[in-house]
Amino acid sequence: MKLIVGNRNYSSWSLRGWLACKQSGLSFEELTVPLYGDEWDEMKRDMGEIQPSHGKVPILWDGDTVIWDSLAILEYLADRVGRDRFWPKDDTPRGMARAMVAEMHSGYLPLRRQCPMNVRMRHEGVRIGDDAKADIVRILQLWAEARARFGRGGPFLFGTFGAADIFYAPVVSRFLTYGIGVPGFAQAYMEAMWEHEWMQAWIAAAENEQWVIEQWDSVPAAG
Repeated sequence: MKLIVGNRNYSSWSLRGWLACKQSGLSFEELTVPLYGDEWDEMKRDMGEIQPSHGKVPILWDGDTVIWDSLAILEYLADRVGRDRFWPKDDTPRGMARAMVAEMHSGYLPLRRQCPMNVRMRHEGVRIGDDAKADIVRILQLWAEARARFGRGGPFLFGTFGAADIFYAPVVSRFLTYGIGVPGFAQAYMEAMWEHEWMQAWIAAAENEQWVIEQWDSVPAAG
């Protein structure tokens, strides 16, 4: 398999696709391309297989199969290696995990727009807009419910590391970058996520990148 990801410092969807590949346990080759860079534009022109994605990342190749959406990548890999590797075994926590992942996949646009992922950066005193604040409150409510009801088996949202953690990993990064205050249970969860060996590998790679997207490095204005 081959996985194409964008800048590790900025590409939240790439992080999700990469974590899904790591969680699958399958061997895969990684290719990193700079978002909005000449190299990526040239690759999109030269490689016809990329076109189904409309130039977006991540993209997973597995033989003749091409998957270009992070949730689709996760579900494809779950079909290959067994769904229990990604989702809780019991119906009730699995249903909640699926709903949380779907909500993350399709929602929280105000938070995404005001606080883009930036692994290397730390901002202080950021004024968060009301819509983004509402997203933060909603996310913390979901984390609290998942941890309280289903988190006894470990430090992650549903105890053991899985699909929900993969999809909320960039939120952990955003909360750290923009100095978002969280209650103690959320702080403990964020620490467990940040210290996970795969997250540490991604963070190290992001810190070593030379690419810079200046508008994503500036202090965001409140919405």
